[in-house]
Amino acid sequence: MKKLAFGFYVALVVVLMCWGYYQAIYVAPLDAMQGEIFRIIFYHVPSAAVAFSFFAVSLTASLAFLAFRRSHKEWAQISDAWALAAAEVGTVFCTVVLITGPLWGRRAWGIWWTWDARLTTTLVLWLIYVSYLLLRRFAAGPQVQTLAAVLGIFGALDVPIVYMSNRWWRTQHPAPVFGGGDGSGMDPAMARVLGWNMLAWFAWGALVLALRYRVERQAQTFAALDAQAALDAND
Repeated sequence: MKKLAFGFYVALVVVLMCWGYYQAIYVAPLDAMQGEIFRIIFYHVPSAAVAFSFFAVSLTASLAFLAFRRSHKEWAQISDAWALAAAEVGTVFCTVVLITGPLWGRRAWGIWWTWDARLTTTLVLWLIYVSYLLLRRFAAGPQVQTLAAVLGIFGALDVPIVYMSNRWWRTQHPAPVFGGGDGSGMDPAMARVLGWNMLAWFAWGALVLALRYRVERQAQTFAALDAQAALDAND
């Protein structure tokens, strides 16, 4: 039954991604000023939304790990697995943001990169979570999970700064499309296409996140067995 449900969800994700692509490329109208390059918004914005959401998941799981690490060891390990999985998948989506952004900017602004408030804070966010992943990959010792949880919490504090940056500082990046004040907003036809792609990318992200969490839980199980085997060998 679980395999059937998983197969159905995978099929649903494929359908949504294909439908989102069709909507973005063939249905959405051209932007009056930017033309075809505007279509990158249907990938750039959903990637950012998924990345921010998964960093929030990592934040919540990191806090849970710190709360449970002494009283409920199993809950702590589950929380740590979610924290690592969400941070890793969130970093991948944040990488997509940092790739699609300059591609868009090169055509819209005539430059690949500028030290704009939104771009700079996003780069800082990405660097923090890359540091988190490097810590998890190469550091060893009983305190690695705790240190990673603290770093994950610190990194998540940059998310609201990134989100609010083009509201607090008026630099190169455009003003917010939604809720940006007078003149903000999107054509309803474009908004519908963006909605479909948001749904598709969140479905895709949730699938990858669940798979990555499962892999991490299996890794924890194998690590626990290896540790027990080492203890038994020393007895």
